[in-house]
Amino acid sequence: MKNKDYIEKYTDYIKFEKRLSALTIKSYLRDIRLLDSELQGKDLQSYQVDDIRRGISVFHAKGINGKSLSRMLSSWRGFFDFLNHRYEFSLNPVMGIKAPKAKKLLPQTLSIDHAIKLVSITDKSFLGLRDRAIMELFYSSGLRLSELAAMKLADINMDEQTASILGKGNKSRIVPIGSHALQALNDWIVMRKKISDFNPRTTHLFLSEKGNALGVRSIQYRLKFWAIKQGIPENIHPHLLRHSFASHLLQSSQDLRAVQELLGHANISTTQIYTHLDYQHLSKIYDDAHPRAKKNNRNK
Repeated sequence: MKNKDYIEKYTDYIKFEKRLSALTIKSYLRDIRLLDSELQGKDLQSYQVDDIRRGISVFHAKGINGKSLSRMLSSWRGFFDFLNHRYEFSLNPVMGIKAPKAKKLLPQTLSIDHAIKLVSITDKSFLGLRDRAIMELFYSSGLRLSELAAMKLADINMDEQTASILGKGNKSRIVPIGSHALQALNDWIVMRKKISDFNPRTTHLFLSEKGNALGVRSIQYRLKFWAIKQGIPENIHPHLLRHSFASHLLQSSQDLRAVQELLGHANISTTQIYTHLDYQHLSKIYDDAHPRAKKNNRNK
């Protein structure tokens, strides 16, 4: 069979036997055809490890990042596994090959002044009180969007000033609620009871004016609305407040383990990215303040 015939057989396999989604199938086939094109239709049975390495090098040189290359390798590995089992190919040339490490991009954060300005909403309307409570809770406790959207009224403990959070992997954690967020939540809970036709059995903490649970898209939209209204130039999204929470807390405390627990990170390596942000913050202070820093060394 020709290469295109093997690819067609694999397409049928992942479509009808593995029942992968249409998007996943499209992604796999795009990666496989890219390799076939790069190796100029070389017979699949003659592929060697060096061919795969060369393909990865070429794509990397074209600017394809490590994450995309890793996905490509996964697609090719699955394809050759299929060929090994169904057509008795002698080897899987992709086994043992790793993609170049993806460059880690530092998360964007707000300055402390901008974060405080964003959440300092003075609007006492239904939407104003609700949205202030949402943003104060994001910034106060470092929640993920999905975590906040899923919160129930019973998750808030006003006496202990904490919230019970169900995070990734159904792992629960307790997070503190700051005094400003606590006041905003208290004001919102009072307003929440005034919803027309309010159903007391409604359990979600944040509701629409009609008493329905507030969805993630609505929360995202409201943050962008307030960013414009409060004059914040950054592209505001929920995870930006989570990043800002982590960065600002680490700057003050230097306690990486505590930040890890509060964020609900399974691995501390995920939290360590904020140490780089903290270093950038310290570097900026140095450049701005030290008389011998290169940016302030005006006496040549």
